[in-house]
Amino acid sequence: MTLHRQRTAKPLVLAVATVAASGLLTMGAQAQNLAELYESARAFDAAYQSARLQYDANLAKADQAVAGILPTAGVAAGVSRTGFQNTNPATDRTFSTQNAALTASQPLYRPANVATYKQGLRQVDLAKAVLDVAEQDLIVRTSQGYFDVLAAQDTLAFVRAQKAAVAEQLASAKRNFEVGTSTITDTREAQAKYDLVIAQELAAENDLLVKKLALDTLVGKTGAEPKSLLVPVNLPTVTPLDVNAWVLQSEAVHPSIRQAQGNLDIADLEIAKAEAGHKPTLDAVASYNVQRNPAGTVTTLGPTTFRTNTTNIGLSFNVPLFAGFATQNRIRETLSLKDKAQTDLEGARRTVALATRTAYFGVQSGLGQVKALEAAELSSQSALDANKLGYQVGVRINIDVLNSQSQLFQTKRDLAQARYNVLLGGLKLRQANGTLTPDDLLTINSLLAK
Repeated sequence: MTLHRQRTAKPLVLAVATVAASGLLTMGAQAQNLAELYESARAFDAAYQSARLQYDANLAKADQAVAGILPTAGVAAGVSRTGFQNTNPATDRTFSTQNAALTASQPLYRPANVATYKQGLRQVDLAKAVLDVAEQDLIVRTSQGYFDVLAAQDTLAFVRAQKAAVAEQLASAKRNFEVGTSTITDTREAQAKYDLVIAQELAAENDLLVKKLALDTLVGKTGAEPKSLLVPVNLPTVTPLDVNAWVLQSEAVHPSIRQAQGNLDIADLEIAKAEAGHKPTLDAVASYNVQRNPAGTVTTLGPTTFRTNTTNIGLSFNVPLFAGFATQNRIRETLSLKDKAQTDLEGARRTVALATRTAYFGVQSGLGQVKALEAAELSSQSALDANKLGYQVGVRINIDVLNSQSQLFQTKRDLAQARYNVLLGGLKLRQANGTLTPDDLLTINSLLAK
């Protein structure tokens, strides 16, 4: 009995092995792992490049705030020509004036400028958080495209293997009908199943083409070939096993929370800027002026050159007295905006906590599904072997064998997809709690074919 089951299962195993081997030959030496395709996407993806350039622009904008606490200096120069006429005594002459001035100023006490400078430092943190969001999104999008192609390849391989198995069953039904050991019903059922598998193969081929085009567009490569997942594979477990630890970790590192916290800090500083409208300002000022008259002045005739040098050093002190209640209303506005920023921060924490918990339980559920499907695969294979044996001895009909084949290949496809979902879910869990980095792709690379 055991030997007979092994003989009947052998053509099916050979069919799957043949399709898998053809897939590996197609991949060849040009296959890339996930980290390699991510680096390609990082250099090509328009969305990420846009975020990167925005980050550089935000850094430059933040540096502008330093100007408010640094000294300023300027040089001015001018030349003018003056015509002078007088009737008593009769005077008619023209003369030119050349002047140049160097001025400098250093803020000594300007609370609003100091608050703006501190806001600039917070803007750098905000810009980094925005870039981190874009980077994590690119990691997930690249991984999704990568596993979509692998899943489509597996689906096509399983459909083709099923087609080979159904074709064998159809040929067997035809032979049995010719010798009179089965009815025409078995042949027609096998033919219907074969036609259905042909339609499924066409759909799987189209789906694989679309998935490959999407991956090529993302990574900027033509004919990108992702390396397949090793089977059997030991999927990594979720560590730590406490969901609260993942949530707690997210509060310190998640980009969305960092953005919300940065906005709250900026809102605090905006209040300080508004309150500075009531405070005095103090600047150190200095100037050096040179005035030259090559042909004299109005009161001095002759070719004598006159030159005047003037130096000024001092302090400029200003006290605001009344601005039409603009300062008071500005303070009220900034206080409300701070409350809004505080509410946004709390909302971000809740959103991140919910997303982290959802992703954590999703991965745990996925691991359970993989184990269940692995058991179902063995059961489906045993059921197929039993139905084939039963068909040969006359206690099962052809449709039983065909249904068992369909169930087996469906289970194989679901198992492959479940494995990909677990790996992708692990990345999404780290994205949900804000700890996802390109190094996490190296763990997946270790599970891929070399």
